[in-house]
Amino acid sequence: MPATMTALSGGSGPDWTPRQVPVPEPRPGQVVVRARAVALNHADAVMLSAADPTAGGTGEEYRAGFEFAGEVTAVGEGAGAPAVGSRVMGTAPGSFAQYVAADHRHVVRVPDVLGDEEACALPTGLLTEYGALAVAGFRAGQSVLITGATSGIGLIGVRIARALGAASVIATTRDQARAGLLQDAGAHTVVVTGDGGQDMTRTVLAATGGQGVHVALDHVGGRTFAGCLPATRTDGAVVSVGRLDRAASTVDLDALAHRHLRLYGVSFGFTRAAELGGVLAAAAEQLLPAVAEGRVRPLIDAAFSFGTAAEAAARLRGHQGRGKIILRVP
Repeated sequence: MPATMTALSGGSGPDWTPRQVPVPEPRPGQVVVRARAVALNHADAVMLSAADPTAGGTGEEYRAGFEFAGEVTAVGEGAGAPAVGSRVMGTAPGSFAQYVAADHRHVVRVPDVLGDEEACALPTGLLTEYGALAVAGFRAGQSVLITGATSGIGLIGVRIARALGAASVIATTRDQARAGLLQDAGAHTVVVTGDGGQDMTRTVLAATGGQGVHVALDHVGGRTFAGCLPATRTDGAVVSVGRLDRAASTVDLDALAHRHLRLYGVSFGFTRAAELGGVLAAAAEQLLPAVAEGRVRPLIDAAFSFGTAAEAAARLRGHQGRGKIILRVP
């Protein structure tokens, strides 16, 4: 391996800056992966903005990225599998780099049929959407509501729910022009909630015979999260996955109490490494066959280079993407 590599850093302006930094050595329990492609997530835009000193941000420099695919080049003490040369996809902070050091529990093997660009766009979706369904106690044959489902992760969530045997998947979008994406992903019912659109709660109740869904995965927050409660059936579960709109929400406690609902919040951060590894391992066991068969795949919106990463960030910030935005690693 070379001594130095190119990595993208935030904290010096509105966009990522390429830096020459040392290639990481694997610590105990880690693998080093030569990344071939990396994927953008909503959190990348949030962090970039928060650190931008030209717009009142902290100015604290950090290594960007969370999601990658490539091949293992080094294995640390106690890491075990995967072996050097294995193609893997995974999640780790600072993954917008030519070489990524990752906890060996946070990578999974890439099915042979999957290229690096598709593979890099899967780990966060597998982890988050499978983990949220697992927390809710989802079982095959149940119904699922997924809000904000035209996000890159939401689209993967629709496919995961179908692959795990959901009897009905109801998916929401604010944009009529994106409704077809949800139908293509396998949603049984699409709810368009934009200006003058459908009322989510009423439409979900109508689609479920007035009972509501067994599980609601909310990626939006705010009023949408509040609307999930009366749209969920008695003894059902509502999981807060993301806050694409806002973090604050005012809910109807009568809907919570009268329906005996269970509320959960999930955030699979790196501070709980063992938990993250367990969820990713379970997701891989349950879903990699479906990935190999093509039933669970990410929708790739566009691919950029490190040299055009500013364009990728602008597309992410502007919510222009239809699916996952990726960067090809030099």
